[in-house]
Amino acid sequence: MFDPDIAPSGTLLGLLQRGRGDGTLHALAAPRAEALAALHHCVLRDPRRDWQVENRSLYYARLHMELDGPLDAIEHHLFHPDDLLDPREERTGLALSVLGHLASYGRRDALLLLRRYAATGTSWAWALDELALRDDDTGLAGLGELILARFPRTADGDAALTAAVRDAFEPRPWRLWADDTLSPGTAARVRAAGEQGSFDRWRRQMRPAGPGPGWSVREVLEWAQAGLDMHPTQHRHVPATRCLTAVAGPEDRLEIIEAAFAGPEAARATALRYLAEHHDPRALDLIESAVEDPSALVSDAAVTAFERMRSTAALVRARAWLHRTDALGDAAAGMLACRGAEYDAGPVLTALRRTVRTEGPDAGVLWDLVDGAGRLSIG
Repeated sequence: MFDPDIAPSGTLLGLLQRGRGDGTLHALAAPRAEALAALHHCVLRDPRRDWQVENRSLYYARLHMELDGPLDAIEHHLFHPDDLLDPREERTGLALSVLGHLASYGRRDALLLLRRYAATGTSWAWALDELALRDDDTGLAGLGELILARFPRTADGDAALTAAVRDAFEPRPWRLWADDTLSPGTAARVRAAGEQGSFDRWRRQMRPAGPGPGWSVREVLEWAQAGLDMHPTQHRHVPATRCLTAVAGPEDRLEIIEAAFAGPEAARATALRYLAEHHDPRALDLIESAVEDPSALVSDAAVTAFERMRSTAALVRARAWLHRTDALGDAAAGMLACRGAEYDAGPVLTALRRTVRTEGPDAGVLWDLVDGAGRLSIG
């Protein structure tokens, strides 16, 4: 019934994983060892469904301060060999953010741990951003040579350094290192990288690579597909859909349908969204076919395209798809919950019960289904 990574909501761990306010009260009332174990479980195994849109670090850091918790578990997590094998920011980001808040509360051990990780850890850029907000100039200056040692004096190393300086979320450390008179070699490399980054940005502005007036449907689809070959990958199917709206005419319909049926994955995702937004009669059949595609980009784009449709035909098809057990079935249930008629109350209630039974109480579609239960006055 429950997501295996999320404990039941009535437990201390479940409350903390959900970020509940009463989770803090229960933690402070529980035995300290039990509360710290639950807190560390959350910090080291980020429980958020989408870590990029939900802030949880301050919540955990304040509780850590209330419990006067040690940093041994966080240190072991950050410097575990998995840090070399799994470079994703999701593994360490929450722990680093918690350390940043603890450092701002005066925990010097947290500040020193951040410095150490910035010098040797895989997600060093995140740790450096935390230090940029909390550390003093002397502490940051001592990291300059260690950070630049990550970038060999080769063409690829200089290019990576240029990207790091240009894309830094917090530029303060780089500015300090560029003006560091005690390390002239470091300062010269950082200044050169900053100048190259500025030149690259100016060059992109002078020679834009995106769609322009006069582009054809084929060129827009090729531009969308080319984004997948870039590093880092650029998912362009959403802006490419807007570009198609500007350049496509009735005579291009067959070409777009062909791309939606058998084109490369980014071009296919673009064409599916375009056809759905323009209520093309073939859109729903193409969406149903695309959902089975092994490419996550294509299948996700198909579901999203259907969710954005507002036509009567889409509502009729939702009733036919309601019994599917995949993402398209969830989207159909959500559409009926939000836009269905009174006689859809029974199927919506069935979908609500099925979702709770099979996906647990944290399933994303439950938001629409619960709202739909109220809108349809399901008793």
